[in-house]
Amino acid sequence: MNSLLRKINVPEKRIGNYLLPPGIDIFERGWLSANNILLYCDADVSLVDTGYCAHQQMTVNLVTNALEQHQLTGLNKVVNTHLHSDHCGGNAALSTIFDSEIWIPEAEAIAVQDWDENLLSFQQLGQECPRFMHQALLVPGEEIVLGPYRWQILAAPGHDNHSIMLYQEQHQILISADALWEEGFGVIFPELWGEAGFEGVAQTLELIEGLSVALVIPGHGKPFTEVKTSIETAKSRLDYLSSDADRNARHGAKVLLKYKLLEWQSQEMAKVNQWILGTPALESIRQQMNLSDEDFQGWLVQALVKSKAAVIEQGMLVNLD
Repeated sequence: MNSLLRKINVPEKRIGNYLLPPGIDIFERGWLSANNILLYCDADVSLVDTGYCAHQQMTVNLVTNALEQHQLTGLNKVVNTHLHSDHCGGNAALSTIFDSEIWIPEAEAIAVQDWDENLLSFQQLGQECPRFMHQALLVPGEEIVLGPYRWQILAAPGHDNHSIMLYQEQHQILISADALWEEGFGVIFPELWGEAGFEGVAQTLELIEGLSVALVIPGHGKPFTEVKTSIETAKSRLDYLSSDADRNARHGAKVLLKYKLLEWQSQEMAKVNQWILGTPALESIRQQMNLSDEDFQGWLVQALVKSKAAVIEQGMLVNLD
């Protein structure tokens, strides 16, 4: 995983042999934040996904600088592909500063309206997100205007069963969020708390295969054009994870702790163990693995150390990039 302080890349206009059409800037972010896509013209300026709350000032600065560069007067819409904290953590700050409309997937409407911690993923995954309000919904099967183009809203279950993707048919661009990366996809979280997720991933990959896609803008990592290769890689990854439920659970646990460690950078082992015990998704994984609290804590920390993602120094768990 990339460093917490990874520099934001400047917008690129050519990706491989693909020339990005006017009115689209892509900002590849390091973890903890998802990539941001700015779509702009005189009639509309929209941002897809807003990063993690710990990076919200960085996101505000990024948007402000882009607006100044393109001589734009404001940000009309903030669009969230899904409501994991790394994709919507900047919503509150951006809506306060720019008075932007916030668009969320239709299935999340009640959870956001009531700010229901049992329905939203933040508490369950041991993460944070400042409260925000939504003004409009992203409905699969409908279209939305983002900048100069119309985009199809596509359901993308699997990583998150409420997630959507955005597809621009004319220019064959897919904003895939965490449904497809260049070398895989995001953690299949529904499976961690007893919901179907593997089938959703397969369904979403099949949907992407049926589209004419020349460029994929993923939620993490660089945009890519070798779409067929990436789909085959994702299918292989899905086969590997779905063949053993514990394998998917172990992977999810390691990702969650690594993500939190990227935020901390270093943390006392006692507080690390306290966070592990207090994170509901990890408790579900512990039960699935049939381990005691102490054994699960020890296994999870050592799993990061063994993979060279962390090191223990003087009673502290320290991040390694």
